[in-house]
Amino acid sequence: MRIILIYNKNDSHLDVNFLKEIKIMNKKAILLAALLSTSLVATAAPSNQEIMDMMMELKTELAKLKDENTQLKNEVEDVAVATDEAIKAQVKLSNKTTIGGYGELHANWLEDKKGTKDTDKIDFHRFVLFVNHEYSDKLRFVSELELEHSIAGEGKAGEIELEQAYIEYDYNDKTSISAGLMILPVGILNETHEPNTFYGVERNPVEKNIIPATWWEGGAMIAHQLDEGLELKVLAHSGLKATSSFKPRDGRQKVGSASAEHLAYTAALKYTKIPGLTLGGAVNFQSDFSNGEAAGEQVGAGSAIMSEGHMVYEKGNFGLRALYARWDINGADVNAAGRDKQDGWYVEPSLQVTEEVGIFTRFSKYDNGAEASKGSSAIKQLDLGVNWWIDPQVVVKADYQVQSVGSAISNEYNGLNLGIGYAF
Repeated sequence: MRIILIYNKNDSHLDVNFLKEIKIMNKKAILLAALLSTSLVATAAPSNQEIMDMMMELKTELAKLKDENTQLKNEVEDVAVATDEAIKAQVKLSNKTTIGGYGELHANWLEDKKGTKDTDKIDFHRFVLFVNHEYSDKLRFVSELELEHSIAGEGKAGEIELEQAYIEYDYNDKTSISAGLMILPVGILNETHEPNTFYGVERNPVEKNIIPATWWEGGAMIAHQLDEGLELKVLAHSGLKATSSFKPRDGRQKVGSASAEHLAYTAALKYTKIPGLTLGGAVNFQSDFSNGEAAGEQVGAGSAIMSEGHMVYEKGNFGLRALYARWDINGADVNAAGRDKQDGWYVEPSLQVTEEVGIFTRFSKYDNGAEASKGSSAIKQLDLGVNWWIDPQVVVKADYQVQSVGSAISNEYNGLNLGIGYAF
């Protein structure tokens, strides 16, 4: 601090008190400067606690920024997913015709324990294409074209078959009407038989020989949702035409210039309200199982009723399938052949060991001549196997089968089955 003194020549001396005050002011200035210096030093060098507080504040800000960044990332991903779905929806609107399908290659090494008809073969069992078209939200076309056993033609092992070709119309939210060539809603496998959806290389013998899957007919169907998880389907359609064996599988006409002198009728009920559980059943009635053939001619049969009940249960890694099916057929020729009652059942527990690998066992029994032969025509079969899903829609399968047959059956097959199947 600078102090300027103005000297008055009229005064002969300076006031002593004034000089003292000047000295005191100088001391205060020095003290103030020292205090200011101390304050500046304290500001320039914060304490450890202040440093810790600043670090915690910085950490909180960084965490907040991290949360905001994560939220922004999720929002971006949601936008990407929504955009992808919108693109797919737009593609679907612009292209309402879709293509899908499935196929399966089988290899069988089976030893005939009762005869000499061993089976050692590789067969591309099925190659199937779906071609569907959506006319509107309420009207659509569904089709399924299949080539069996790789090659078809005169003297060849395979066939070309049209298994589905129908129009479906949604009358309202609960009721739809279909007409054309349709797979009947009976059993477990008949409607859903893509290879990635079931265990075992071959389809189970009960549904194959008793129901008989795959079974399709030409006609019309009404499907109605009776309640939440409860659906009823009622159909009027072409029926089976019995051969001299009177086995249901041999009577499939496959809607190729099929005899329709007598129509057949099917009613099916399915319950799916409980998560993981499906209960179903169906009844098929045909007033003339021989479809116009008179008794004493090629074959003669009266009315026929097929009834079946089934269950599919999945809880965690555990699965269980069970089915019972039965035919009751009237007619003198049928009775004489011992084919008036034919039935079968199976139980199939399974375990998903990992996300890709599952194991199963199945015990089945069926009899296409139960009444007259009293069990001598029964076939029992035990299957043990594994499925490996390389992809949810691509599966590799292996199983070993053991048969035990009645005295009226001439072949008993034990051995290994391998297969690969796909769907898209």
